[in-house]
Amino acid sequence: MATRKTSLRKATLNTKPVAKDASPTIGEYLIQRLQDYGLTDIFGIPGDFVLQFYGMLEESPIRVIGCTREDCAGYAADGYARIHGIGAVCVTYCVGGLSLCNSIAGAFAEKSPVVVISGAPGMDERKSNPLLHHRVRDFNTQREVFEKITVASAALEDPLTAFREIDRCLEAALRYKRPVYLELPRDRVHSRCPHPHVPKSDPPVSDKAALDEALAEAQRAINACKKPVIIAGVELHRFGLADAAVKFAEKNSIPMCATLLGKSVVSEKHPLYLGIYEGAMCREALRTYVEESDCVIMLGAFLTDIDMGIFTANLDPRKSIYATSEETRISHHHFHDILMTDFVRGLSKLELKVPKRTMLARPKGADAKFKLQPAEPITNARLFARINDMLDETMVVVADVGDCLFGAADLTIYKKTEFVSPAYYTSMGFAIPASIGVNVAAPDRRPIVLVGDGAFQMTCMELSTAVRHGFNPIVIVLNNKGYTTERFLQDGPFNDILNWNYHRMPDLLGGGWGFEVHTEGDLDQALNAALAHKDSFSILNVHLKPDDISQALKRLAEGLSKRL
Repeated sequence: MATRKTSLRKATLNTKPVAKDASPTIGEYLIQRLQDYGLTDIFGIPGDFVLQFYGMLEESPIRVIGCTREDCAGYAADGYARIHGIGAVCVTYCVGGLSLCNSIAGAFAEKSPVVVISGAPGMDERKSNPLLHHRVRDFNTQREVFEKITVASAALEDPLTAFREIDRCLEAALRYKRPVYLELPRDRVHSRCPHPHVPKSDPPVSDKAALDEALAEAQRAINACKKPVIIAGVELHRFGLADAAVKFAEKNSIPMCATLLGKSVVSEKHPLYLGIYEGAMCREALRTYVEESDCVIMLGAFLTDIDMGIFTANLDPRKSIYATSEETRISHHHFHDILMTDFVRGLSKLELKVPKRTMLARPKGADAKFKLQPAEPITNARLFARINDMLDETMVVVADVGDCLFGAADLTIYKKTEFVSPAYYTSMGFAIPASIGVNVAAPDRRPIVLVGDGAFQMTCMELSTAVRHGFNPIVIVLNNKGYTTERFLQDGPFNDILNWNYHRMPDLLGGGWGFEVHTEGDLDQALNAALAHKDSFSILNVHLKPDDISQALKRLAEGLSKRL
C-alpha cells in the first residue's frame, strides 16, 4: 500500500470557491481547506462543545482516529505531521484543549505543523457571562494559552472574518512548520459566509539582493577552505530540502553528518555520510573531524543542548555557514529576508572549487554481522546491535526520551526510513502515541518503537487504539526499573518505578502479542515472531540492569567529567 503523502506545495494553489450554489458554512470550509492542504486523517476525542463539527468530520472524506487521551491525540497528530507534512487534532473546550498543551508545545519547539481545532461554547450562550462547564477564568483563557505555543491562532466567532482566519492560520502552519490553533464556537459550525470567499495565497519571497550576496559570501568561504563539512538538521526534512542538500554535497564531494533531531534526513548508507554529530555524545573520531573543519555548513540545524551534546560541542561561528528558516548567518555576518529553501537550493547551483577531504573511517566492527549468543543475558549494547541488524527500508524508528534515544543515535537509518523522536523538547511518553500517527500516515511501513519503562507507563494505553484499528507497531520496552537517565544525573529512590509485566498488555487489551526477554536468544525469537505477526502490535519486555547505559550516554558522562 502506498503512503498518503501529498504535495503540499500544490495543495496551496487551490483557489476555487468551495461551494458553487451557496456559501459554505464555517465547518464545511474548514474541512475543505484541510483537504486542500493534503490532510486525510485527524486525531482527537469528542466532547459536547465540538460534537457538531465531529459529525461533519464523520461525513467527510477525512478519517477520524479516536485516541484515549487528548495529549496522546496531540502526539499522534505530531507523529503524523512529521511523516505526512501536516497533521490535525480535534478536541473539546478546555478540558480537552488544555490537556493538549504539552504535546503541542513539543510540536512548536520541534517545528511540526499540527492544526489544533477546539470546540467552544456558543456565542449566544456566553451572554450574561454564565458559569458554563469546562470554563476557566473567562471564555478567552484557552485561546490565550495557545497563543503562546502556536505560530498563529484564531477564534472563528464572526462569519465575516472566519474564512480569512482559517486561510491565514493554515498558511502559517505550512510556512513556519509550526502548530496553529482554531477555536470554533458550537453555534458557528453551520454559520455561512455572507459573501463569496475565494482562498488567497501570498507566499513569501526572498530579498534577491540579500540572497545573491549571501550565496556569494558562502561561495568565497567554501572556496577558501580546506576541510569542509555539512551538518544536516531537521528543517531539511520539514521543508523538503533533503534532496537539495544531498545534491549540493554530492556535486562538491563534501562529507555530511546529521544532528540527533535531524537523524534520517540523510541516508546513513550514503558514501559521504559520517554519522550523528552531538558534541561529547558522538564518537571521538567524528567529533574531532567535525570540530577541526575550517568551514562547517549547518543547514536546517537547531543548535539545541541535546544536538550539541549538552553544549559540549566546540564549533567556531567564525568558520560557519548557518542557515535555518529563521536565520542566515555566515561567520558573523547576518542576512535578512532570505528563505532557507532559496539559500539551500542556491548552494547546489554554485560553481565551487572544493578540496576533496579524506573521509572518516567507519568505526571498527560497524559493518559486522550480528552474531547471536543465545544464552547470554541481554545488554543495552547488544539490544541496539540486534535492532540495527533488523532495520530496513520498510520501517520507521520512533524513539522516546531517555537512554533509548541516545542509544538510537547509533542505529543505521536507510534512505526511506524515518527517525521520529522529540530530541529537543524531550517529552517522555511521546513514542507510543506518535507511532499511531506514523502508522496512519505511512500504512506500508512498520513503526519500531523504542521506549523506556518510565515513558511507557505514561501513555501506554494508546496501544488500545492500535488494537482498535489493527495497527502493528513493534514496541520494545527498555525495562531497567526506573528513570535511567535521571539516575545518571542524580540518583535517588524517586527514580524507581513499579515493575510491570509489560508483556501482558495484550491480555488486558484483547489483542497483540507479548514477549518477555531476558537473554539474546529470547530477543531473537521475540523479534522474529513480532516481524511475522503483521496484523497487530507486538510488545517486548526487555529486562536490563539499572546501570546498563548506552555508549552515547557513557561518552557524554566522560566528556562532562573532563569538562567539570
